[in-house]
Amino acid sequence: MAYFQPTGQKRLTNVAVVRLKKGGKRFEIACYPNKVVSWRNKVETDIDEVLQTHTIFVNVSKGEVAKNEDLKKVFGTDNQPEICLQILKKGELQVSEKERHAQLESMFRDIATTVSDKCVNPKTNRPYTVTLIEKAMKDLHFSVKPNKSTKQQALEVIKQLKETETIDIQRALMRIRITVPGKDGKKVKDKLKKLAAKVEEEDFSPDLEMVILVDPGCFREIDDLVRADTKGRGQLEVISLKDIEEGDEML
Repeated sequence: MAYFQPTGQKRLTNVAVVRLKKGGKRFEIACYPNKVVSWRNKVETDIDEVLQTHTIFVNVSKGEVAKNEDLKKVFGTDNQPEICLQILKKGELQVSEKERHAQLESMFRDIATTVSDKCVNPKTNRPYTVTLIEKAMKDLHFSVKPNKSTKQQALEVIKQLKETETIDIQRALMRIRITVPGKDGKKVKDKLKKLAAKVEEEDFSPDLEMVILVDPGCFREIDDLVRADTKGRGQLEVISLKDIEEGDEML
Protein backbone atom coordinates (compact mmCIF):
# COMPACT_ATOMS: atom_id res chain seq x y z
CA MET A 1 0.00 0.00 0.00
CA ALA A 2 1.38 3.44 -0.92
CA TYR A 3 1.32 6.22 1.70
CA PHE A 4 1.54 9.90 0.85
CA GLN A 5 1.75 13.15 2.76
CA PRO A 6 -0.48 15.97 1.54
CA THR A 7 1.22 18.87 -0.22
CA GLY A 8 1.92 21.73 2.17
CA GLN A 9 2.46 19.37 5.11
CA LYS A 10 5.79 18.38 6.64
CA ARG A 11 5.67 16.66 10.03
CA LEU A 12 8.57 16.87 12.52
CA THR A 13 9.07 15.27 15.94
CA ASN A 14 11.04 16.15 19.11
CA VAL A 15 11.02 19.79 18.15
CA ALA A 16 11.29 23.19 19.82
CA VAL A 17 8.98 25.70 18.13
CA VAL A 18 9.69 29.43 17.79
CA ARG A 19 6.60 31.45 16.85
CA LEU A 20 6.28 34.96 15.46
CA LYS A 21 2.97 36.75 14.93
CA LYS A 22 3.29 39.39 12.23
CA GLY A 23 0.95 41.01 9.74
CA GLY A 24 -2.02 39.29 11.34
CA LYS A 25 -0.55 35.85 10.61
CA ARG A 26 1.36 33.21 12.58
CA PHE A 27 4.71 31.87 11.42
CA GLU A 28 6.73 29.11 13.09
CA ILE A 29 10.14 27.49 12.69
CA ALA A 30 11.22 24.06 13.91
CA CYS A 31 14.38 23.98 16.05
CA TYR A 32 16.31 21.39 18.00
CA PRO A 33 15.51 21.33 21.75
CA ASN A 34 17.86 23.44 23.93
CA LYS A 35 19.50 25.09 20.91
CA VAL A 36 17.42 28.29 20.66
CA VAL A 37 18.70 29.74 23.95
CA SER A 38 22.28 28.72 23.04
CA TRP A 39 21.93 30.60 19.74
CA ARG A 40 20.51 33.70 21.42
CA ASN A 41 23.32 33.64 23.99
CA LYS A 42 25.84 33.30 21.11
CA VAL A 43 27.08 29.96 22.47
CA GLU A 44 25.88 28.16 19.33
CA THR A 45 26.85 29.86 16.06
CA ASP A 46 26.04 27.18 13.47
CA ILE A 47 22.47 27.83 12.30
CA ASP A 48 22.17 24.25 11.01
CA GLU A 49 22.70 23.02 14.58
CA VAL A 50 19.69 25.11 15.62
CA LEU A 51 17.16 24.67 12.79
CA GLN A 52 15.73 21.26 11.94
CA THR A 53 14.73 22.68 8.56
CA HIS A 54 14.79 26.08 6.83
CA THR A 55 11.07 25.70 6.07
CA ILE A 56 8.64 28.28 7.47
CA PHE A 57 5.47 26.82 8.96
CA VAL A 58 2.04 28.11 9.88
CA ASN A 59 1.77 25.25 12.36
CA VAL A 60 4.77 23.01 13.06
CA SER A 61 2.85 20.38 15.05
CA LYS A 62 0.40 19.86 12.17
CA GLY A 63 3.14 20.14 9.55
CA GLU A 64 1.39 23.03 7.77
CA VAL A 65 3.85 25.00 5.64
CA ALA A 66 3.49 28.77 5.11
CA LYS A 67 2.56 29.99 1.63
CA ASN A 68 5.17 31.89 -0.37
CA GLU A 69 2.74 34.71 -1.14
CA ASP A 70 2.14 35.23 2.62
CA LEU A 71 5.90 35.34 3.26
CA LYS A 72 6.41 37.95 0.53
CA LYS A 73 3.51 40.05 1.78
CA VAL A 74 4.56 40.03 5.47
CA PHE A 75 8.38 39.84 5.29
CA GLY A 76 8.95 41.45 1.88
CA THR A 77 10.81 38.33 0.70
CA ASP A 78 10.29 34.60 0.30
CA ASN A 79 13.93 33.84 1.19
CA GLN A 80 13.18 31.22 3.84
CA PRO A 81 16.68 31.00 5.49
CA GLU A 82 16.61 34.81 5.89
CA ILE A 83 13.09 34.73 7.39
CA CYS A 84 14.14 31.89 9.73
CA LEU A 85 16.79 34.19 11.22
CA GLN A 86 14.18 36.94 11.77
CA ILE A 87 11.82 34.52 13.52
CA LEU A 88 14.68 33.04 15.58
CA LYS A 89 15.68 36.53 16.73
CA LYS A 90 12.24 38.05 17.42
CA GLY A 91 9.94 35.07 17.91
CA GLU A 92 8.72 33.48 21.12
CA LEU A 93 10.03 30.05 22.09
CA GLN A 94 7.07 27.76 22.76
CA VAL A 95 7.71 25.66 25.87
CA SER A 96 5.62 23.91 28.50
CA GLU A 97 5.18 25.59 31.88
CA LYS A 98 7.51 23.02 33.46
CA GLU A 99 10.18 23.58 30.79
CA ARG A 100 9.81 27.37 31.07
CA HIS A 101 10.26 27.24 34.85
CA ALA A 102 13.38 25.04 34.53
CA GLN A 103 14.79 27.33 31.83
CA LEU A 104 14.23 30.48 33.92
CA GLU A 105 15.78 28.85 37.00
CA SER A 106 18.82 27.82 34.98
CA MET A 107 19.22 31.31 33.49
CA PHE A 108 18.82 32.90 36.94
CA ARG A 109 21.69 30.73 38.20
CA ASP A 110 23.82 31.50 35.12
CA ILE A 111 23.29 35.26 35.58
CA ALA A 112 24.27 35.03 39.26
CA THR A 113 27.37 32.99 38.31
CA THR A 114 28.41 35.65 35.77
CA VAL A 115 27.94 38.45 38.33
CA SER A 116 29.95 36.49 40.91
CA ASP A 117 32.71 35.94 38.35
CA LYS A 118 32.90 39.61 37.30
CA CYS A 119 32.52 41.41 40.64
CA VAL A 120 33.99 41.88 44.09
CA ASN A 121 33.26 43.57 47.40
CA PRO A 122 35.30 46.79 46.96
CA LYS A 123 36.20 46.85 50.69
CA THR A 124 37.82 43.40 50.69
CA ASN A 125 38.41 42.81 46.96
CA ARG A 126 36.95 39.33 47.34
CA PRO A 127 34.25 37.84 45.06
CA TYR A 128 30.78 37.12 46.41
CA THR A 129 29.49 33.54 46.29
CA VAL A 130 26.91 32.64 43.65
CA THR A 131 24.41 31.84 46.44
CA LEU A 132 24.84 35.31 47.93
CA ILE A 133 24.36 36.96 44.51
CA GLU A 134 21.21 34.88 43.96
CA LYS A 135 19.84 36.09 47.31
CA ALA A 136 20.62 39.72 46.37
CA MET A 137 18.88 39.23 43.00
CA LYS A 138 15.79 37.90 44.80
CA ASP A 139 15.87 40.94 47.12
CA LEU A 140 15.86 43.09 43.96
CA HIS A 141 12.90 41.04 42.62
CA PHE A 142 14.99 40.62 39.47
CA SER A 143 12.98 39.05 36.67
CA VAL A 144 14.80 36.90 34.07
CA LYS A 145 14.12 37.77 30.43
CA PRO A 146 14.47 34.57 28.35
CA ASN A 147 15.04 36.52 25.10
CA LYS A 148 18.08 38.43 26.45
CA SER A 149 21.55 36.95 26.90
CA THR A 150 22.80 36.05 30.38
CA LYS A 151 25.74 38.46 29.93
CA GLN A 152 23.42 41.41 29.14
CA GLN A 153 21.26 40.58 32.16
CA ALA A 154 24.30 40.12 34.43
CA LEU A 155 25.41 43.67 33.56
CA GLU A 156 21.89 44.90 34.34
CA VAL A 157 22.00 43.10 37.73
CA ILE A 158 25.36 44.72 38.56
CA LYS A 159 23.91 48.14 37.68
CA GLN A 160 20.81 47.58 39.84
CA LEU A 161 22.81 46.22 42.79
CA LYS A 162 25.02 49.33 42.74
CA GLU A 163 22.12 51.77 42.34
CA THR A 164 20.03 50.23 45.13
CA GLU A 165 23.07 49.49 47.36
CA THR A 166 21.59 46.04 48.03
CA ILE A 167 25.18 44.88 48.54
CA ASP A 168 28.48 46.74 48.23
CA ILE A 169 29.69 45.64 44.79
CA GLN A 170 31.88 46.71 41.89
CA ARG A 171 33.37 45.17 38.76
CA ALA A 172 36.68 43.39 39.49
CA LEU A 173 39.41 45.62 38.10
CA MET A 174 41.81 44.66 35.30
CA ARG A 175 45.54 45.17 35.76
CA ILE A 176 47.24 46.45 32.58
CA ARG A 177 50.73 47.63 31.66
CA ILE A 178 51.09 50.50 29.19
CA THR A 179 54.33 51.52 27.48
CA VAL A 180 54.47 54.82 25.54
CA PRO A 181 57.45 56.34 23.66
CA GLY A 182 58.95 59.29 25.57
CA LYS A 183 57.71 62.16 23.41
CA ASP A 184 54.06 61.01 23.70
CA GLY A 185 54.37 60.03 27.35
CA LYS A 186 53.26 63.16 29.22
CA LYS A 187 50.17 63.74 27.08
CA VAL A 188 49.05 60.10 27.40
CA LYS A 189 49.91 59.84 31.12
CA ASP A 190 47.50 62.62 32.16
CA LYS A 191 44.65 61.06 30.18
CA LEU A 192 45.36 57.57 31.56
CA LYS A 193 45.31 58.81 35.16
CA LYS A 194 41.77 60.11 34.66
CA LEU A 195 40.62 56.68 33.44
CA ALA A 196 42.55 54.54 35.94
CA ALA A 197 41.00 53.40 39.22
CA LYS A 198 44.51 53.17 40.64
CA VAL A 199 48.07 53.76 39.38
CA GLU A 200 50.28 50.99 40.79
CA GLU A 201 53.55 51.79 38.98
CA GLU A 202 54.82 54.74 36.98
CA ASP A 203 58.26 55.06 35.41
CA PHE A 204 59.62 57.59 32.88
CA SER A 205 63.07 56.50 31.73
CA PRO A 206 63.07 57.36 28.88
CA ASP A 207 59.72 55.83 27.84
CA LEU A 208 56.61 56.00 29.98
CA GLU A 209 55.69 52.70 31.60
CA MET A 210 52.61 52.48 33.80
CA VAL A 211 50.82 49.63 35.56
CA ILE A 212 47.24 50.60 36.34
CA LEU A 213 44.00 49.07 37.59
CA VAL A 214 40.96 49.87 35.44
CA ASP A 215 37.28 49.04 35.25
CA PRO A 216 36.82 46.52 32.38
CA GLY A 217 34.28 48.93 30.89
CA CYS A 218 37.12 51.45 30.27
CA PHE A 219 39.45 48.99 28.55
CA ARG A 220 38.40 49.74 24.97
CA GLU A 221 38.62 53.50 25.58
CA ILE A 222 42.17 53.12 26.96
CA ASP A 223 43.20 50.86 24.09
CA ASP A 224 41.86 53.37 21.54
CA LEU A 225 43.56 56.24 23.40
CA VAL A 226 46.99 54.56 23.39
CA ARG A 227 46.69 53.63 19.71
CA ALA A 228 45.53 57.07 18.59
CA ASP A 229 47.81 59.28 20.70
CA THR A 230 50.95 57.27 19.88
CA LYS A 231 50.01 56.53 16.24
CA GLY A 232 50.32 52.82 16.99
CA ARG A 233 53.72 53.02 18.71
CA GLY A 234 52.38 52.51 22.24
CA GLN A 235 51.90 49.07 23.76
CA LEU A 236 49.16 47.76 26.03
CA GLU A 237 49.49 44.44 27.89
CA VAL A 238 46.82 42.78 30.06
CA ILE A 239 48.59 41.47 33.16
CA SER A 240 45.44 40.08 34.80
CA LEU A 241 41.78 40.17 33.81
CA LYS A 242 40.68 40.29 37.47
CA ASP A 243 42.53 41.77 40.43
CA ILE A 244 40.97 39.84 43.33
CA GLU A 245 41.87 38.44 46.74
CA GLU A 246 41.65 34.67 47.12
CA GLY A 247 38.59 33.24 48.90
CA ASP A 248 34.90 34.11 48.76
CA GLU A 249 33.27 37.08 50.45
CA MET A 250 30.87 36.10 53.21
CA LEU A 251 28.22 38.28 54.87
